[in-house]
Amino acid sequence: MRRPILLLALLLLLAGCTTDSDSRASAPRWRPRPGVAWQWQLSGRIDTSVDAPVYDIDGFDHSGATVAALHRKGRKVICYLSTGAWEDWRPDAKKFPRSVIGKGNGWKGERWLDIRRTNVLEPLMAARLDMCRDKGFDAVEPDNMDGYRNTTGFPLTAADQLRYNRLLAKLAHDRGMAVGLKNDLDQIPRLVKDFDFAVNEQCAQYGECAALKPFVEADKAVFHVEYELPTSRFCAQSRRLKLSSMLKKYELGAWRRAC
Repeated sequence: MRRPILLLALLLLLAGCTTDSDSRASAPRWRPRPGVAWQWQLSGRIDTSVDAPVYDIDGFDHSGATVAALHRKGRKVICYLSTGAWEDWRPDAKKFPRSVIGKGNGWKGERWLDIRRTNVLEPLMAARLDMCRDKGFDAVEPDNMDGYRNTTGFPLTAADQLRYNRLLAKLAHDRGMAVGLKNDLDQIPRLVKDFDFAVNEQCAQYGECAALKPFVEADKAVFHVEYELPTSRFCAQSRRLKLSSMLKKYELGAWRRAC
C-alpha cells in the first residue's frame, strides 16, 4: 500500500524541480528606479571601484566572473549588446548572412541590420541574450534600436522598428532579465510599457530630454549621458526630470562625472 504514496511524493518532487533558467525567468525582474546612479564602461580595463549601484558593460567582453564580482559589491549589471547593427569583430559575426547587413552606421566595423528579417535575426539575438543570462547579467541594453530613422540600406518603417524592439524586449524578459530602450525617442509612448528603463545619449545637447518623461512617470529609470556639454549645462535639468545623468567621453572608458 506504500507504492501510491511514494509515487505521489516523487511526482510532487519532480513538479517542484526547476532549472536555474526557469526559476530566474519566473522571478521578479529588476526594475531600476528614476535617479539611480550608474556607470557605463565599454572600453579599457573595467574599473569595479566606481561608486555606482548600476554598471553597464559589454556583454561579449566580460565574463561571468566579472559580473559575479560586481554583484558581490552590491551592483546590478547591464549587458550591452548591439542588436540593430552588425559588428565585424564579434565572435558570431560570420553567422550573419550578407543579405541582412546594410550600410555603415558611422562607427568603424559596424553596419545596420535588416530588422525586418526576424526569421534570421531572432535566433542570433536569442543566442546573445542566452549568453547575457548565463553570465548572470541582470539586464540588457540593446543598442542601435532606431535604424528606421537612419540610412540603413533597407526601407525600414516605424512599424518594423516597433516589431523588432518588442521582440528584443520579449526575448530578454523570457530570460528573466530587464531590458532598456536605447534612444528611439519618437516611439517611447508606444514602447514604454514594453521596456524596464531607458538609455539615452545627448538628449540635453539636442533639446530632447522632455521626450523621456514617460519612463520617469512610469517609475522607470532613464540612464543618460552627455559627451560635449559641461555638467553645468545639463545637470540642473537632469535633477529636475529625475534622470540618471553623467558626463562621459566618447570612448566610454572608466572616466565619468556624475550629476
